[in-house]
Amino acid sequence: MTDSVGPRARAADKRRRLTTEAARVLHEQGVERTTLAHIASAADVPVGNVYYYFKTKDDLVQAALSEHGARLDELIGRLNEIADPRERLTTLVGMWVDQRDVAAQFGCPTGTLAVELDKRRDGELDAAAGDLLRRLIAWAADQFRELELPDPDGLGVTLVAAYQGMSLLANALRDPQIMTSQGERLVEWLESL
Repeated sequence: MTDSVGPRARAADKRRRLTTEAARVLHEQGVERTTLAHIASAADVPVGNVYYYFKTKDDLVQAALSEHGARLDELIGRLNEIADPRERLTTLVGMWVDQRDVAAQFGCPTGTLAVELDKRRDGELDAAAGDLLRRLIAWAADQFRELELPDPDGLGVTLVAAYQGMSLLANALRDPQIMTSQGERLVEWLESL
């Protein structure tokens, strides 16, 4: 008797590896410079097998966006375990600062992908990337709303815009210290509200 779960589990693992590596490689190399062969190699999957799971490169980009969404959900879930909304926000800033070396080397995973996809103007992938940023802004706004601060939606945009700006500058100047110093300023700002 053969184990019919084995092949399905292996296929799910292969798809998962491809999705995870697509998110990483696209972040590191960008959409235009990344080939299916790059992702296949990173996932340790024969390039011919990629087409079984993803018919086009755009399908892999969509999978990478889904991976970013899953990471965002996981992040928000962990942050929501913290009782105080201000502490949730300062913890988020600390997590951003902890990623300073990655940000200095490649920028924000979601932000850089959103900018690159927007240049393509395809309507679907760039909108999906924008939706991820909107979800983060909405979560931040909810924290400010819970703190009963005026203009929580605007404050949510300010926080995420500050992160995107410090991430972009750290990347453009290849200086992770920008993330550290600007993160400290963000925490001071949050504590002053």
